[in-house]
Order: sequence, then C-alpha cells, then structure tokens
Amino acid sequence: MEIMTMVLEEVISVAIILFEAVGALVIIAAGIRGIISYIKRDPYTKLQLAKGMAMGLEFKLGSEILRTVIVREWSEIGIVAGIIALRAALTFLIHWEIKVEKKDCEE
Repeated sequence: MEIMTMVLEEVISVAIILFEAVGALVIIAAGIRGIISYIKRDPYTKLQLAKGMAMGLEFKLGSEILRTVIVREWSEIGIVAGIIALRAALTFLIHWEIKVEKKDCEE
C-alpha cells in the first residue's frame, strides 16, 4: 500500500508540473497572439486574449485541484484552497468578460 501511495504521489506531482507548464504556455501564446492582433488593430483582440487566458487558467486550476490530493498539512490545504478560489474567481471574471465582449462584437 505504501508503494502505491508513493507511485500515486509521483504521478500526481508530474501531472501538476505538466498542467502548470501547459497553462503557462497557453497564456504566453495567447499574450503573443494578443500583441500581434493589437498591432494589426483586430477588433476581436480582447475577446481572443480573454479566451486564451481562460484556457490557460483552466489548466492551472486543474493543477491546483490535483495538488489537494498530495498536501499533508492543514496550512497547505488552506493555501491551496485560497489559490483555487482566486483562480476560480479569475476564470469566472474572464468568462463574464468574454460574454460581454461577444455581445459588444455582435452589435
């Protein structure tokens, strides 16, 4: 049982790093595309940037949820819960902004 726990912790640790890296890369790519779109004066720049940021935050939120599986101390759980709440709030706000921006683009 102890070996299984160690293997599970290692797999989750690798998945956390992978999700964090993918999230960061998605946000960086969205930022670069946003800069290029801004230079080209694309009217959908804000919408595209928000969608990219939302996708990146989803990966980062997934990594934090996985992190709850391997934390040992209550203080760590509190920190992870705070990070999850913050990232969830950011994701919610970005999705709201996307909805508003889509409505503005349609008008």
